[in-house]
Amino acid sequence: MARIAGRFGRVEPRATARAYLLGLLSNVERKNCWQLAEQAGHARPGPMQRLLRYARWDADAVRDDLRAYAVDHLGTHGGVLVVDETGFVKKGRASAGVQRQYTGTAGRIENSQVGVFLALATVRGRALIDRRLYLPERSWSTDPGRRHAAGIPDEVQFATKPRLAGEMIAAALDAGITASWVTGDEAYGQDPQLRAALEARGLGYVLAVACSTRVRINHGRTPVRADVLVRRLPATAWQRHSAGAGAKGPRYYDWAWIHNGSDAHRHLLVRRNRTTGELAFYLCWSPTKVPLAELVRVAGVRWSVEECLQAAKGQVGLDHYQVRNWTAWHRHIMLALAFLTAVAASAAPDRPTDSTHPARCSDPITLTVPEIRHLLAAVFNSPVATVSRLLHWSTWRRRHQATSRRSHYRRRSVDEPAG
Repeated sequence: MARIAGRFGRVEPRATARAYLLGLLSNVERKNCWQLAEQAGHARPGPMQRLLRYARWDADAVRDDLRAYAVDHLGTHGGVLVVDETGFVKKGRASAGVQRQYTGTAGRIENSQVGVFLALATVRGRALIDRRLYLPERSWSTDPGRRHAAGIPDEVQFATKPRLAGEMIAAALDAGITASWVTGDEAYGQDPQLRAALEARGLGYVLAVACSTRVRINHGRTPVRADVLVRRLPATAWQRHSAGAGAKGPRYYDWAWIHNGSDAHRHLLVRRNRTTGELAFYLCWSPTKVPLAELVRVAGVRWSVEECLQAAKGQVGLDHYQVRNWTAWHRHIMLALAFLTAVAASAAPDRPTDSTHPARCSDPITLTVPEIRHLLAAVFNSPVATVSRLLHWSTWRRRHQATSRRSHYRRRSVDEPAG
């Protein structure tokens, strides 16, 4: 709280912001203004609602503090900026940016808002560091009455999701973040303007693209569809690499890379599931020559933003808010998740955490974001609980989780085909 206290000019919103953050870390079932106010001991939800909509404070300045906090605790070693979007299913048509649109959260077209998020992933952990609410072009950008009712500023105009991602990446770099890579899914990899902007900043990328993407071979003279080109690859072109640790062990796939055009630093990266034969394609560029293993590492980091969004929704109520206003949406403080991530990073042992070298049999898994929030909530809600009792149960749970993890790793190593 000391990081952001100076962003609030009056003591009342400062105290409410602290109560709001504590509420997000609590075991409150639904983290909306009503229940957060009840958790804080308020007689009504008015202070929480004013904090998000009417109080005078700069949400982007708090975002800057969050970004600096994440860098201080997670560092930048192996840093990758990851972009992704997530949907928030809503009722009615008054909430800023809401319309019937596809959202991966529901897996179908739903009445929803869509937010674009930026995460920083390093060897110590990952945290969300920026956000933008997507404003649909036809239903919102050209409707002054609807915009005014939702509190959308006049200077906010339609921007594609890749453009929003580019703005957040540029802001992070301008703020001094020294990430070397950007990764994201097809929605961002298919945008040539985003790729060009990253290259202009000297920032490498590994971005997913569709199988129909055309790749230039023969020194850039011949364009060929990616899926057609893969069929021509010899068996020796494929190499086995892990894309990082998953819930059940290392995520091994077959990988191949092909020079794209005349630039030696530009590649098409292909991932193949040896069991199902499913293929995934990535356009890659780096300012310097890098090995295949590095591109595979960055491609594997992309899943970290999905884990961040899942934790944000499941642990600190990112999708529990009940606000309609544009400003209020951007004021939902992501600092609670960054705090949990920082605590998890500081609690991690100094030993290597490579998933291919599991810890000793007697070691519990390291503290996770859900476990840390559970412990904090237990302290908030049951002050009579002794520290020794809380830590006993935490150690018991994490030892059992470690046993399950080792079993998954052994099964994965047995099932892993040789060669």
